[in-house]
Amino acid sequence: MSQTAEVSAPPSAESGHQWTSKQLVIMLVIGLGALLVSLTQSLLVPVLGELAVDLHTGADGVAWILTATLLVSAVAVPAYGRLGDLFGTRRMLLIALSALVVGSVVCGLADNVTWMIVGRAIVGLSSAAVPLGISLVGVALPPERARSGIALVSAMLGVGGALGLPLAGLIAEYADYHWLFWICVIGGVLILPAVRLLVPEPTRDAKGRFDIPGTLLLGAAILSLLLPLSQGKAWGWTSGRTIGLLITSVVLIVVFVLAELRIKSPLVDVRTTARPALLLTNVASLCVGFALFATLIGTASYVEAPEATGYGFGASVLVGGLCMLPGGLGMLIFSPVSAKLKPRTALIVGALIIAAGFLSRIWLTGAIWQIVVGASIAGIGTGIAYAAMPGLIIHATPRSELAAANGLNTLFRSVGSSLASAIGGSILAGITINLGGFEFASLTAYRILFGVCAGAAVLGALLALLIPKHAETADAAMHDE
Repeated sequence: MSQTAEVSAPPSAESGHQWTSKQLVIMLVIGLGALLVSLTQSLLVPVLGELAVDLHTGADGVAWILTATLLVSAVAVPAYGRLGDLFGTRRMLLIALSALVVGSVVCGLADNVTWMIVGRAIVGLSSAAVPLGISLVGVALPPERARSGIALVSAMLGVGGALGLPLAGLIAEYADYHWLFWICVIGGVLILPAVRLLVPEPTRDAKGRFDIPGTLLLGAAILSLLLPLSQGKAWGWTSGRTIGLLITSVVLIVVFVLAELRIKSPLVDVRTTARPALLLTNVASLCVGFALFATLIGTASYVEAPEATGYGFGASVLVGGLCMLPGGLGMLIFSPVSAKLKPRTALIVGALIIAAGFLSRIWLTGAIWQIVVGASIAGIGTGIAYAAMPGLIIHATPRSELAAANGLNTLFRSVGSSLASAIGGSILAGITINLGGFEFASLTAYRILFGVCAGAAVLGALLALLIPKHAETADAAMHDE
């Protein structure tokens, strides 16, 4: 891409009290790209059984189809963020969306589990599109518009995850599951030229070289953490492999921090990341990410369980997915609320709403509409909280490190989701009832999971309370160099 393709961010004088058509197009294109990538988080969950049969694989093979995406995305997100700061945020967004198309084509043509895992690993590279999109909106729109745009794009992390289940349930009910991949291909092919032609490349402020040793260290640390979290149930939580990798991850993180402090152009500016506003926001993000993933694993499977469990409704895969739809729409509708509030306040409010939603799930179990209401409340809170985080990140981070900081924040959310999968899966598998030779999680197990999620959300709100109040003035710093 030539230097002449780069343009400066639109000046704030261009915006008045109304959105211009150019601003709306930028927000819409980036938002749709983020939604498309976020769909991949949950798109395969309802069809895992069909995948296992069609690809002639067992539970381990199916698990690796999901794990491959998780691991690659965890490494790609911070790396793409830094590359975006150095070489162009839009350029890296185009590369991320291209990975979605290529990976989805591989999956759509795959006839064995090996190629399916390869395709899903390539798809994992596209996960960086969401934080890259957030960074683009933050600098490509004037301050008075950027907060609304950021709220929309950030909420797509949750919206896509929630909408993926009903979409996959619909495809599973009436069509071949390969259509799930071709939908991603078609969407990506349409979004790529739109981003290239309609979204400007902001001027770059970052200088220096890409930190390859730091990337390798962080990647190894993340893999050492997420691999046992995703495979701990199969390996055994007390096995030498699980404990050894967790210890290795801690050691590598310490080495990574020490190494980053010594170089001039680090992958992650540790001193900036350690600022209270940034550090507390990232840890609160982990708590919210925990709650979001627990909504996914604790709603569809819950209503699909047999009525004999004492809580389930024997719903179909399609109905189970549709139960997630109101929560996804709630995230989309209520995320703009975050732009009306100061970022710190919005994060606190969103986290408390999440807690209220999960607490209602503990007691309201008698009708399917009660389950939907509880999940939707948690979804609304997630949309508000997710949309608040980039405002806090932008205020605490120099513009030259913005994409990397947003990538790191997304990584914290992903770690939260991985913890929810590991802890939630263990709780649901550890307290079960036997029905006709089949094991199902008990109502007590679900109630414990929902209580843990409510506690995680409250912890997120408490952490947000500790964020310095000056961090609420994010708009003033939205375009600071």
